[in-house]
Amino acid sequence: MNILVINSGSSSLKYQLFKMPEKAPVCSGLVERIGIEGSFIKHTVYSNGEKHNIEESGFIANHGEGLKQVLALLTEGEYAVINSPDDIAAVGHRVVHGGEHFTGATLITDEVKQQIKKLFSLAPLHNPVNYKCIEVAEQTFKNARQIAVFDTAFHQTIPEQAYRYAIPEWYYKEHAIRVYGFHGTSHKYVSEQAIKWLNKENSKIISIHLGNGCSMAAIKDGKSIDTSMGFGPLSGLMMGTRSGDIDPSVIFHLMEHSGYTLEQLSTLVNKQSGLLGVGGSSDMRDIRKLVSEGNAAAALALKLYAYRIKKFIGAYAAILNGIDAIIFTAGVGENDSNMREAVCTELDYLGIELDPAQNIAYKGELKEINTKDSKVKILVIPTNEEYEIAHQCYGL
Repeated sequence: MNILVINSGSSSLKYQLFKMPEKAPVCSGLVERIGIEGSFIKHTVYSNGEKHNIEESGFIANHGEGLKQVLALLTEGEYAVINSPDDIAAVGHRVVHGGEHFTGATLITDEVKQQIKKLFSLAPLHNPVNYKCIEVAEQTFKNARQIAVFDTAFHQTIPEQAYRYAIPEWYYKEHAIRVYGFHGTSHKYVSEQAIKWLNKENSKIISIHLGNGCSMAAIKDGKSIDTSMGFGPLSGLMMGTRSGDIDPSVIFHLMEHSGYTLEQLSTLVNKQSGLLGVGGSSDMRDIRKLVSEGNAAAALALKLYAYRIKKFIGAYAAILNGIDAIIFTAGVGENDSNMREAVCTELDYLGIELDPAQNIAYKGELKEINTKDSKVKILVIPTNEEYEIAHQCYGL
């Protein structure tokens, strides 16, 4: 069964084609820097033990345009992997916010699409993009089943004392205001890989997903018990363009004294803050370049970024009552050795000791980067949200 997985982030689009139940993809690719100068596509076809790489560059304005270029790569040229759209049996879509409506992989109907649209305001950088990709895929793969896998599903095991906010119960019952958590597909996948690596079912793991969006999860015995994102994917860590945690009094102050509208405030904290607001770019690679040029604002952005992560490690060590392993994953987590070092520095009290040589030597596969004497394993695990989505679609 051919299953195409579409995983659209706020400024990227990852995809893989699987011939299930095989875990190895037929092809995979990444559309990066969508809506940012320097957009590019990396497309890889796997055939007879060989990799065939195709790279294209040129400004890609939005996710719909990016997906259409991907579909051309799948069906045209020397390394086409399907003859026609009818070769695809199912398209699996990562959808960020499922509210309390969805707790597992779901066949997409008109009713499901309406529910996804209703949640636009809770995930303004993602749900609209996810919805657009669903619409494009429906028109392109007309005979395929469209299936949604929700980021919020893995965190449905969080206990009430962790998911409830300290506001009157009416707001939870009538408006479903609670912590939902996100990046669940990624946290689920990498934590399961860690449990296998540790060979320890009764485990205490902190998963750190660092991309354009960033979140952490406290995972006990394979189940999420707390996570840094909340009602929407804005809270917690500093991110590419999102502020992360901010005192609500700041919002009230800007409304009262500067006349900010709700739309302006939403734009501020979702699209103009984080690395972009402090350091001048939403892309960690650009921030690193600015730091090398002596940019003080970019250097401060890195300090803020690492500091937030360290705070959550301490908090989650407390609620887990110990740590067996911490995991770095996603774009920044897997590729930025300097950030991993900044986060792990001065955490020896918790038994976290990084091996600098192992950290720098990381090459893209699951790896321990802790010292031999470290009480806590420090793991870098490439996330594979696409396979996890394909696996859930195949099961459905």
